[in-house]
Amino acid sequence: MKIAIIGAGNLGLSIATGILNSGAATTMYLTRRYPEALREFEAYGNVVTSSDNRMAVSKSDIIIFAVQPGDFPDVLQSVADLFSDNHVIISTITGFSIGEIEAITGPERFIIRAMPNTAISVAHSMTCLCSNEHGKTRLELAEAIFNRMGHSMIIPEDRMQAATVICASGIAFWMRLIRATTQGAIQLGFDAEEAQELAMHTSRGAAELLIQSGRHPEAEIDRVTTPMGCTIEGLNEMEHQGLSASLIRGIITSFEKISEIRKG
Repeated sequence: MKIAIIGAGNLGLSIATGILNSGAATTMYLTRRYPEALREFEAYGNVVTSSDNRMAVSKSDIIIFAVQPGDFPDVLQSVADLFSDNHVIISTITGFSIGEIEAITGPERFIIRAMPNTAISVAHSMTCLCSNEHGKTRLELAEAIFNRMGHSMIIPEDRMQAATVICASGIAFWMRLIRATTQGAIQLGFDAEEAQELAMHTSRGAAELLIQSGRHPEAEIDRVTTPMGCTIEGLNEMEHQGLSASLIRGIITSFEKISEIRKG
């Protein structure tokens, strides 16, 4: 597949790294305003870097847009005349609806919205997908691409903003939890490097247990808590201090903010 990533910033480069490392592209075109920052990607051998969005679109089959939301309408308009009946358009732009894309490209295009997170660069992204009516026939293709870089889920478009909070912002939320666990481990006597290693791999193991077993988190909690034990004592203190409530409040606050931005 010939894939173009228009707007190779932090997210765009994470996607590029994931695709290239998974071998999903025969040729990749990466564009940004100042392409000098992309030169290292040319070492892959099948990557072309440029500031020319029109060239990248004209030579590709799948176009992934990862530009800033404020730039997207102008960028999309500047290449819209190049789209053919075979192009698959994938937008990672927060808050920019399929209807708004169709208003520029026309509804007859294969249009897919994707919300990955930065863990796509290490093949562990949780990516949510939705499409227009025409694009439903290409969702399987999008799933195949993003499943090579983690896990994907098809959802209705009206849940994409919520998915942005849970999956994209969620990376930052989990990083903060890992940092807090690291700080606790340091207070218990581990040095900083050891503490982070313990926190990282324990959180990874917890997620993998749920993924592989399919069990509810409380079922796994029950397996490691004993009557009057240290685990339940710690969990109860965390809940007394508002752990679950503060996480939920943070998620809702993020969602309210993204909704406010969208309305603005």
